[in-house]
Amino acid sequence: MLDLKKILVAYDTSEPAQRAFEAGVDLAQKYEADLIVLSVARPPEPPGMVETEAVLENAQEYYEQRFIKLREMTDAAGVKARFEVRVGHPAEQIIHMAHEEGVNVIVMGHRGHSFIKRWLLGSISKRVISYAHCSVVIVR
Repeated sequence: MLDLKKILVAYDTSEPAQRAFEAGVDLAQKYEADLIVLSVARPPEPPGMVETEAVLENAQEYYEQRFIKLREMTDAAGVKARFEVRVGHPAEQIIHMAHEEGVNVIVMGHRGHSFIKRWLLGSISKRVISYAHCSVVIVR
């Protein structure tokens, strides 16, 4: 039997990420696990301190608006959830948070929004699978 206490969902607002979120909520409900939803904003290249702060501020506002509906869904399911936004490379941030939080499983969508994002997210999911300390569920 799986021992799931903490589940991390990588969320970028795409349709696959929405399906991953729903799968994460379902797992959290079934296993009475805590859910962490992580969105990652990419900093400009090369990143400067002022630009990084601005990216985080804008990302925080953007994702907070999207998190409203997600919070309603977790509340309705009776799932304890925390929502967080970080700045950096998505795969690195997902892996780092999973490790620091001691999560048992990462749930993420297979691909993102546009062709470029799909290509980038494909490589992100491959990196997460390769380097995560825990199981990774890829939702299509």
